Amino acid sequence: MTHSLSFDSVKPGARCAAALAALSLLGACASKDVTGYGVGPQAERAVMAQQANKDPAPDTPGMYLGLIDQMQSQGLYFASLAHIDAYDKQYGASPDSILLRADALRMTDQPAAAANAYGQLLKTPLATRGYRGLGLIAGAAGDFARAAQELQQAAQLAPTDATTLSDLGYARLRDGDVDGARVPLMKAAELDQTNPKIVSNVALYLLANGNQAQALAVMNQQKLAPDVRAAIRSDAAKVAAAGRAQTRGAPAQQDSGALGTGARTVASAQGIEPAPRLLQRFAR
Repeated sequence: MTHSLSFDSVKPGARCAAALAALSLLGACASKDVTGYGVGPQAERAVMAQQANKDPAPDTPGMYLGLIDQMQSQGLYFASLAHIDAYDKQYGASPDSILLRADALRMTDQPAAAANAYGQLLKTPLATRGYRGLGLIAGAAGDFARAAQELQQAAQLAPTDATTLSDLGYARLRDGDVDGARVPLMKAAELDQTNPKIVSNVALYLLANGNQAQALAVMNQQKLAPDVRAAIRSDAAKVAAAGRAQTRGAPAQQDSGALGTGARTVASAQGIEPAPRLLQRFAR
């Protein structure tokens, strides 16, 4: 998705291309070291010596999980899946390894398997991450109502997690609930004033709420790149479309008494703090 969205934006096709490119480079390097299809005794001994001089494999579960986490931070999600298999074989699955597997499956475009793994976390101490992962999967599929529900569960379990609050605010925006996005986004903005995704989501909220000047001031003060600004404006158009869809459905819902006076309508500018105070949050 766009920069303003915490749902991961790297396309599966790009990741596959990168993996294939890496394999091509490895093949090119190997072709320089060994000629032909076979390996002679001298070359075989050299390879064995080289392998013996490598750093030893992590000898504790914590060290191994740290290595896998580092791989994922470098974008090596396919490699991390192989090592998670090795970890589970050696030590047995744990909530931490299940989370790493779920994240890797989601990032390698395997949403069904990822959802199953995240679901296994809901009865563990990592339930927050399970609900958040399920929310990200729903958002990536365009089901922002479901995403907001899952992220709300995550936010209830981790009320000070700025990233989860920002994700929740974004999901509500994309579901047309501009008013409902305000509080989680403002919480996220004050909890983490330097996170660019949170800043982008705040700018998106301001645009969706009709505060063009404040949104522009935030983007200017944060020196957001032109492509990021364009992505935010594109998302703002999608939020507006979702809001119109919510408005069209409001009369029938109000007749049933579900929403009373229209709880999901777009928030007015009243009650929104002046731009200077909002901008001060990102100035430090």
